[in-house]
Amino acid sequence: MRTQSKIALLLFFSNLILVLIFGVGVYYFFNKYSFVDFYKRLQTRAIITAKYKLEQDTLNAEAFKTIREKYFEKLEQEQEYVLEVANVASLNQIAKNNKLPIYFLKDVLQKGKSTSNQGNTFYAGIKYQQNNRTHLVVVSAENYYATHHLSFLRNILFGGVFLIVLITILLSIYFSRHVFDPINQIMHKVRQISTENIHLRLEEQDNNNEISALTATFNDLLNRIETAFETQKNFISNASHELSTPLTAIIGEADVALIKERKVEDYQVVLQNILLQAERLDQITKSLLFLAQTGYKGKKIIFEIVRMDEVLWEVKTLIDRMNPQNQITLDLNLLPEDHKKLKVNGNRQLLQLALANIFNNACKYSHNKPVIVYIASSNDQVVIVIKDQGVGIPEAEMPFIYDPFFRASNTQLFDGFGIGLPLTRNILKLHEGTLMVSSEVNVGTSVQIKLPIARMLA
Repeated sequence: MRTQSKIALLLFFSNLILVLIFGVGVYYFFNKYSFVDFYKRLQTRAIITAKYKLEQDTLNAEAFKTIREKYFEKLEQEQEYVLEVANVASLNQIAKNNKLPIYFLKDVLQKGKSTSNQGNTFYAGIKYQQNNRTHLVVVSAENYYATHHLSFLRNILFGGVFLIVLITILLSIYFSRHVFDPINQIMHKVRQISTENIHLRLEEQDNNNEISALTATFNDLLNRIETAFETQKNFISNASHELSTPLTAIIGEADVALIKERKVEDYQVVLQNILLQAERLDQITKSLLFLAQTGYKGKKIIFEIVRMDEVLWEVKTLIDRMNPQNQITLDLNLLPEDHKKLKVNGNRQLLQLALANIFNNACKYSHNKPVIVYIASSNDQVVIVIKDQGVGIPEAEMPFIYDPFFRASNTQLFDGFGIGLPLTRNILKLHEGTLMVSSEVNVGTSVQIKLPIARMLA
C-alpha cells in the first residue's frame, strides 16, 4: 500500500473514531439529563398536587392550584394519583386498581419519595402525612422529550456523522495527495540529475521546514558526489599519465634497441634505462596499492603501544642513510616529564612510513635547508610539528594537496608522484589522528600531526 493511501486511511479512521465518540457521548449525556430533568418535573408536580389536594388551609390550596394550572404546562398523558394507604398489605390492591407498579409504590412508602418508569411512562411519587393518615401522591406522564427530542437529536447526530465522514474522506484524499507534492517535485528533479549534469542542484527555499532541510541534504549529498567524481577523474587522469610515462619509455628504448644490431655497451645502456623506468613503474604501482590498502578500513592492522619519540629517532636515522645531506633537527625541549604521555596505540611501520614521507618532503622541497621537528603532548594527544624553509604551497592549491597525484604548480623541478601526503593522511586516519598543513610560498611549510595517547598503557 502506498504511503499516500496509508495517510488517507489513517486520517479517515482517526476522525471517524473521534466523531463517533463525540456523537455517542453527546447522545448519552443528553439522554441521561432528559431522565433526570423529567423526574424533577414530575416530583415538583407531585408536591404541588399534595399541597392543593390535601392541604387543610383552603387559601394555600387554591394558591398552589392556581400556580399549578397557570405556570405548569400539561405533560403528555399526565395523570395524578392521591392514594390513601392504610397498611402495606393494601398496596397490592391500590396498585392493581390504579395500574401502578407495586414495586414503585413500596419504594415510595419506604423512602418517602421515589421515581421509576415503565417503557416511556415515567412515575414520580411522594409520601404525605396528614392527620395521622398516610397518602401517596403519584404523578405519571410520557416523556415527550425522550421520545421526540432525543429522536430528533439522534437523527441530527447521524446526519452530522455522515457529513463529517464524507468531508473527512475528501480532505484525507486531498491532503494525502498534495502533502507529497514537494517530495514528488524533489524526486522528479533528482531523476533528471546524472553523471553528465551532476552540477545541477535542487532549488532551495528559505522556509525553515523539513522539505527545505531535505533539499539542503540532497544538495549537500550532490556536492560530495560531484567532488568524488572530480577526484576520481583526476585520479584516473593522473594515474594514467604517471603509469604511461615509464611504460612509453620502456617500449621506446626496446624498439630503438631492436631496430638494428648494436654493441654490447649500447645494449647495457638500454637495459639500464629500461631498469630505471621499470623501477619507477614498480614504485608507482606499490604506492598506489599501499594507498588503496590504507584507505580500506576493513583491512586488519596489528597495533601495539608505541613511543613516538623513539619513532622520530628511527625515522631520523633512516633519512640520514637515504639523504646524508639533510639538516633535520629534533627539538626535545617540549618533551613531557611523564613518558607515558608519548605513547600511542599504533602500528610502528605505518607511523614510520607516514613520518618518513613528511621528512622527505621537507628536505626535498627546501633543497636540504634546516628542518626543525618538535614533539610535545597534552593530556590526551601527542603533538608533532615539522617546519621547513622550502618553496611552500600556493594558497589557491591548498584544498587539493590530499588528492592523489596532485602536485603544486611550483614543484616541477622536484621528482615525485603526489602520493606521499594522501598516504600519510590515510595512515593517520587509521590511528584516529589528524594532519594539518599550513604553508607560505618561498617561506616554508609547517605540518602538524596529532595522535591520541594510548589509554591502555604498558
